[in-house]
Parts: sequence; structure tokens; C-alpha cells
Amino acid sequence: MIYPIVAYGDPILRKVTRPIEKDEVDLKKLSEDMFETMYDASGVGLAAPQVGLNLRVFVVDGTAMNEGEEEEDKDPSLEGFKKMFINPQILQEEGEEWSFEEGCLSIPGIRGDVFRPEKLRIRYRDLDWNEHEEEYEGTAARIIQHEYDHLEGKLFTDYLPTLKKQLLKRKLNDIAKGIVDVDYRMRFYSRK
Repeated sequence: MIYPIVAYGDPILRKVTRPIEKDEVDLKKLSEDMFETMYDASGVGLAAPQVGLNLRVFVVDGTAMNEGEEEEDKDPSLEGFKKMFINPQILQEEGEEWSFEEGCLSIPGIRGDVFRPEKLRIRYRDLDWNEHEEEYEGTAARIIQHEYDHLEGKLFTDYLPTLKKQLLKRKLNDIAKGIVDVDYRMRFYSRK
């Protein structure tokens, strides 16, 4: 099932999500639906609040970012980088902060350079409820940090310089009102 993606302005995007209890939800079905929704919108990550769910879970698939790249240009951190993170906890972030232009399915048409640490260590559960503690770096770490922020009620626009945020204010208000052109289904809070 493809969910409509929650647009900027919906209060759920600003809530800290709650952990999932074992067997509380059908994780296999939720995973399939979230991946299907993400692919339909051509995303590389999707967090539960973006589909209107107050659950501490997100999915990622960065493998497509390497498709079509020359072998020497492929990001090794994205090889096989497709999974669901359940009840994730970032334990540590380290390394030099680097800039990358980010976007978000909930904030279509807006992009901005965000600085994030290059490495992280995260603990999470998988679909079989096994606990993992893993380290990521590069683009994979950035995708995790972006999606993890959604679970903490943060958006990439929060990291932009004040002047850039002021310049984007009208576009952000338009998105919140549903005045935006996208090729995937969205849900607008102002239309409820």
C-alpha cells in the first residue's frame, strides 16, 4: 500500500516518536508499505512520521544512488544499504562535519546544504526483532542522520542558515497549504 506523504506544516513532523513494542505492529507489512511509498516518490529514505505514524522506525535504500556511476565514483557505504531501522538510537557521531545538499519528500522542491558528522554508531532492531549495533560513514551515515532526525521531530531545514530559512519561508508556507507540484501523493495538514 502506498501511503500519502505528510507535507511540511503537519505537527506530526515535529513530534518525537514513540518506540515500538515487540509484536505491536506487523513489521513486515509496515516495511513493505514504507518501501513501496518511498520508491513511488523516488526517495532513498522514509521515516514513519512522514506517512503519519508516530512510530520510531525508518527505512532506507541508498543502493540506487550508485546506479549509473562509474566504478571509481560509487560510494562504498551504499553497497547493499537497504534496511529498516526499528527503535534506533544513535550512540555516537564523530568525524569532520561535511556539507551535502539534502532534500526531503515532505518538503518537495526545496534543497539545502547541511553539515553533518561523517561517521556514526547506531543501535536498532531489525524485522526479526534482533538487536544490532553498527557503524556507518559517508552518504549512508547522512541518510541515517536525516531519517533519524524525523524521529526526533527535526527537519533538514532546521540546519539551514537563518537567511536561507527566511528566503524559503514563503515556499514552505505554500507547501503547508498544498500549493506544490509533485508526482506522488501527499497529505496536507491545512486541508484536514
